[in-house]
Amino acid sequence: MNKFKEHILIVDDDSGIRNLVKQYLNENNFLVSTADSAEDAKKKTDIIKFDLIILDIMMPGKSGLEFTKEYKAKLNTPIILLTAKGQASERVEGLETGADDYLPKPFEPKELLLRIKNILQKTQNLKQKRVVEFGNVKIDLNKLLIINEKEQYKINNTEKTILERMINSPGQIFSRDEIANLINLEKERSIDVIITRLRKKIEVNPKNPKYLQTIRGEGYVLWIE
Repeated sequence: MNKFKEHILIVDDDSGIRNLVKQYLNENNFLVSTADSAEDAKKKTDIIKFDLIILDIMMPGKSGLEFTKEYKAKLNTPIILLTAKGQASERVEGLETGADDYLPKPFEPKELLLRIKNILQKTQNLKQKRVVEFGNVKIDLNKLLIINEKEQYKINNTEKTILERMINSPGQIFSRDEIANLINLEKERSIDVIITRLRKKIEVNPKNPKYLQTIRGEGYVLWIE
């Protein structure tokens, strides 16, 4: 059974395009809803939080540009504009309304898919936590520092990669294999060395860790909530 990823709304008065794009995105494991007008899209966005909207500009009633100008900031949702218009001035106008990307018709579904993935990746990166505080510890991935009640320590790239994943998945257990794959490390024993080094930077008592704990037979977990 397919596990759907993000939920995308397709807004176009052309049923052929709606159905084509919906089928293609479904095949790539996206959950898809459709609307045939800006007004219909507004009704759906009032009750559903979409991860991305694909929006035709030229539609009867309110245009895609008008919809974007009016609702982009309120929805805080990435928007890709679709239109038969392809001139540079019109692309600029579309982007100035707050749209995240602009794709002239006709288009290749693969190109649309690539643009969708790029935007969603950027959105996900922005959502990730970069600074967390728990107990007397502060981890700042922007400054690459761990600050505890005694002193501050620098975070190297390997530690940053591990902490970035753990901070954004609090309470999730990571096996040695998962951590090794994350940092492209072949020797599992080296994972223990890295974890021990992190504990010295995070824990008051590294030999009796409160936050970065070992789950016997499973792996490691960071408790920050």
